[in-house]
Parts: sequence; structure tokens; C-alpha cells
Amino acid sequence: MNERQGFSVAGIPTVLVCLVMGLVSVMLWVNMLQQQEGGLGVVGLLLFGLALFMLRGFFQVAPNEGQVMQLFGKYAGTVRAEGLRWTNPFYSRRRVSLRVRNFESSKLKVNDSDGNPIEIAAIVVWQVVDTAEAVFCVEDYENFAQIQSESALRQMAQNYPYDAHDDGKPALRSHGEVINNHLRDEIQARLEKAGVQVVEARISHLAYAQEIAQAMLQRQQANAIVAARERIVDGAVGMVAMALERLRQQGVVELDEERKAAMVSNLLVVLCGDRSTQPVVNAGTLYGG
Repeated sequence: MNERQGFSVAGIPTVLVCLVMGLVSVMLWVNMLQQQEGGLGVVGLLLFGLALFMLRGFFQVAPNEGQVMQLFGKYAGTVRAEGLRWTNPFYSRRRVSLRVRNFESSKLKVNDSDGNPIEIAAIVVWQVVDTAEAVFCVEDYENFAQIQSESALRQMAQNYPYDAHDDGKPALRSHGEVINNHLRDEIQARLEKAGVQVVEARISHLAYAQEIAQAMLQRQQANAIVAARERIVDGAVGMVAMALERLRQQGVVELDEERKAAMVSNLLVVLCGDRSTQPVVNAGTLYGG
């Protein structure tokens, strides 16, 4: 079932019509009382009753709002024109907000693609684009949107690891844009039947579950230490090589292989050590103590 435009006319001119009908009915009643003519009274009564009945057809439409109308249970269309409107008094009407709305899902505990238990939550921004589907295709489109979004979030989280690996596969923690786009597409696929468009979906909470959080934190710290040490060693080796090459080019001192190895060892200790080293001044000869 798709949305279609419902019948309605401007409300202000119709108000004037109802006022004129009311005035005419009053005038007919006055003439009836003066001339003692029962026919005028019947016509006036009918006009007055019709004016009262037409008052049931007035309704207001706020900005970014739709009025879904039904005629004896049958869908009769949706009115989106703003302001005071008038339609068939037999129509029943239901307000549906077309404004952009958002909600934050509850924190879900799921397993990532590596089997690690994680906690994840998301913020979903959405709006109704088809009022007929939102009202008639699902029981409660707001509750439907929230539950299906959590289901999509759970399904998406199971397809990715928490941390990135060497294989280049996107991960929940490091590839935010890819993850958010996938989540939005997953939610949109589930909410299509409810006439809802997903504007944006983003991860708002991501963490390891409490039972493995400490162990995973230690692993992350170990990875960070190894990465830092690797960079320090690369830099130190480059500096040592540069120092030896400068000494050779400028002819400052000639070193045999044994002394060169000792110098390399000392420089690496100085450059790679956690603490500052204390210099030792050699006051003897090159090969003496």
C-alpha cells in the first residue's frame, strides 16, 4: 500500500460558507415566525444541521505532518498541505509526524566475527516518508523501527572483528565510515516495508564485554608496546648506520670490526634504552683501558 493524496479544500473559505449557511438558516426561522410558514422553518433547520455537520470536516495540518484519512475503514488518502483544511466529514483522521527523529539503541552484547563478546549501541536518525505504509503495514511503526534497528545492529556486529587484522578486513573500531554505512543499509532494508527512511546510523558505544575487557586491554597495550619498540629500533639502526657512514666519509677515526661492533652496541643501548644512560669518559688510549 502506497501513499496517495487525499481530498481536502482550503478551510477559511469553507468556514465562510458555513457561516453564510448559518445566517441563512436563522433568517429563514425569523421569516417563519413572522409569516407562519412551516416550509421555511424546515429548510432553515436543514441548513443549520448541514452547517453543523460540515464543521466535523475541519482539521489542521502542522508543518512536516500528514493526516491519514479513512472512509469506513478504507484508506482514502493523506493530506500534507499545511494550515486549516476541510474534507469529507465522514473521514476519520490520524496524525503522522514527518519530522526527522532519532533514538539510541540499548547496549547489546554480541559476539564479533572472531567470537569475542562485545558491547555495542547505535544512534539511528529516521523519518516517515510514506504515511500509508507506516500506518497500515505495521502495527506500531515507532516500536517497529527501534526493534528492527537493534536487530540490524546485532547482525552487522557479527560480520566484523573488533580490532583490525593484517588481512585488511574492516573492523568495528578502526573503520567507522564503512561500519556506519553498512549499519544504515541493514536498517533501511528492514524498515522499507514500514515507509521509513533511515537518514543516518552511527555507532555510539563500542567496548569489549566486562569478562574479557582486562585481557583485551593487556593485549592492546602489548601491541602498542611492540609497535613502539619496533619504531624505536628502526630509528636507532638508521641513526647508527648514519653515524658510521659519517665517520667513514670524514675520516675522523678508523675502526676495526670489533670496535665497530662495540660502538654499534653502545649506540643501540643509548638510543633504545628506557632510561637515560650515564656517560663514561675513556681517558686512555684507543685500545687501552
